Amino acid sequence: MANRDYYEVLGVSKTASDEEMKRAYRKLAMKYHPDRNPNKKEAEERFKEINEAYAVLSDKEKRKQYDTFGADGFRQRFTQEDIFRGFDFDDLLSGLFGGRGRREFKFGGTRGGVDFGDLFGGSYGYQDMGRMGQKGEDILYELTISLEEVASGGEKRISYRKDGRVEEVSVKIPKGMPAGKKLRLAGKGMEGKKGGPPGDLYLQISIQEHPIFTLEGDDLIVEKEVSFSEAVLGSFAEVPTLEGTKKIKIPPGTQSHTKMRLKGLGLPHFQKEGRGDEYVKVIVKIPKRVSEKTKSLIQELAKEGI
Repeated sequence: MANRDYYEVLGVSKTASDEEMKRAYRKLAMKYHPDRNPNKKEAEERFKEINEAYAVLSDKEKRKQYDTFGADGFRQRFTQEDIFRGFDFDDLLSGLFGGRGRREFKFGGTRGGVDFGDLFGGSYGYQDMGRMGQKGEDILYELTISLEEVASGGEKRISYRKDGRVEEVSVKIPKGMPAGKKLRLAGKGMEGKKGGPPGDLYLQISIQEHPIFTLEGDDLIVEKEVSFSEAVLGSFAEVPTLEGTKKIKIPPGTQSHTKMRLKGLGLPHFQKEGRGDEYVKVIVKIPKRVSEKTKSLIQELAKEGI
């Protein structure tokens, strides 16, 4: 769905109660349900939007995340499967459409112009779900990667416990992988029950603190100390980058905490072309102790207003 605000989709305020949202959802679902709007693409899309919005806002934790990170930030952290996990669609349908229940609707196919398989990620007949085994539980694994691994990508081999035994799996880390993003390994979760499919393994990514660089989005920040005389008179300095060192020019009169941009030396953009930048924060170092000779020279400079 386009980046429309979920509250706007349901026509409620951000302070709406659970009951107010439920009433708004039911009213809109009745209006745009595909049985009432056969072969109307616009109604189909609205019905999908309404269900997605309510799936998030009716869940306290997902609503909290949405309110915290906004629409764009939320969609970076949650997949479509995450959004609809725990959303009791069957119960809502039975309440809306006279108890017709799940057997009237089909995942993996169409009814009234809506592809419920596309909407909810299913691949089998919804009417058959009651007779199928139960899908295994998903596993969440917290994976910490280095800044260098974010920059270059690569593979990591991890071990985790599954159904009482240790499993090993290789994980491909895409370039530019952001903190907070989840990687999904389908079928690597707990075993299903009664012949049901296994769950999935979700890797929650965090980035290890770096001894030199700090991270702002895809940009890198590094501090470089220079002496008072270097800042006043100008100089050259060697600064670290992820690809080695680079010599930069410190212009005369550079002020402390000035940021100098090194274009394209940041992290790769995730799933996009290009890279962020590196910023060198120049810190003018003030000595804590000076000799009598130096103090005398500084006093002379002070007389000149420097």
